[in-house]
Amino acid sequence: MRYRAPTRRTALTAALAAALMTVSLTAGCTRHGTSDDGRAPHGTPSPSGQSTAGTGSVLAVKIDNVGAARPQTGLDAADVVYAEQVEGGLSRLMAVYATKLPEAVGPVRSARESDLELLRQFDRPTLAFSGAQSRLLPLIDKAPLRPKTPDEAPGAFYRGSGRPAPHNLYLRPARLVDGAPGKAALTTGFRYGPAPAGGTVTASRTVRYPAARFIFTWSANRHGWLVSMDGTPARTTDGDRPAPATVVVQHVRVTTSKYHDVLGNHTPFTQTVGSGKAEVLRDGRSFEATWARRAATDGTTFTGAGGSPVNFADGQVWVVFAQA
Repeated sequence: MRYRAPTRRTALTAALAAALMTVSLTAGCTRHGTSDDGRAPHGTPSPSGQSTAGTGSVLAVKIDNVGAARPQTGLDAADVVYAEQVEGGLSRLMAVYATKLPEAVGPVRSARESDLELLRQFDRPTLAFSGAQSRLLPLIDKAPLRPKTPDEAPGAFYRGSGRPAPHNLYLRPARLVDGAPGKAALTTGFRYGPAPAGGTVTASRTVRYPAARFIFTWSANRHGWLVSMDGTPARTTDGDRPAPATVVVQHVRVTTSKYHDVLGNHTPFTQTVGSGKAEVLRDGRSFEATWARRAATDGTTFTGAGGSPVNFADGQVWVVFAQA
């Protein structure tokens, strides 16, 4: 069965136990959506990588975002980073790669129902994640994407040292996809170009979840928005601070789904099809906008008060989904 931890057996022979050592990393998903329970050993990637068929679309990776998961790896190489609310009012990230692939990405965590709707805008994207709640697995199977977990691509995932599970699962993108598909694969609906007229001079913008907080502070030297999370400046494992050129605060409906974690906390569902208010931050200014996405297969457009598109600045984009 897909994405499920291997069944424990009480009568393994010594030879079978030795053979199963190479797939021990795949014990990454429980039946209740709390993945990476620590049964897999720490170590380096398997020498046998696996590639997906077809690389014409983006690679999306679910990334852990609690304090124990920071600093993250490979986040600064993403073209788009989405931030969503998950159980307990915490946050999780989904990084989308199209123009370049980092050497490693992580820590990798589990998927949510909201991800399936969000990813419909791309043409059969590859979704790398650690696992999912058992009742969500059939929906993932039916979704028009290429789901990849340690079960299906053990050679592409590895356990990093220095952190306890579940915050130590990483991905080698080059072992999962044949290469970056290019900018044309970013069918997000975003438009890039000169800044709109007007806007409000903005030094920083804070977005709060019940148990998480994002702060974006304008840096003229970096010509981007320095990211802080939960009051701490965000850094990658290379020591760099992410500084997206454009930050979007997209106000959406967040409802309670039928799925929950092992503690019984229900998973929020972030509705990204529809329309609503948004703020686009670029060049040290904030621009009021309206977002619209008519169907799941469409990208999202952002327009100003006069109906003109609100252009994004060239570079990385962060989209933070905030409760409308």
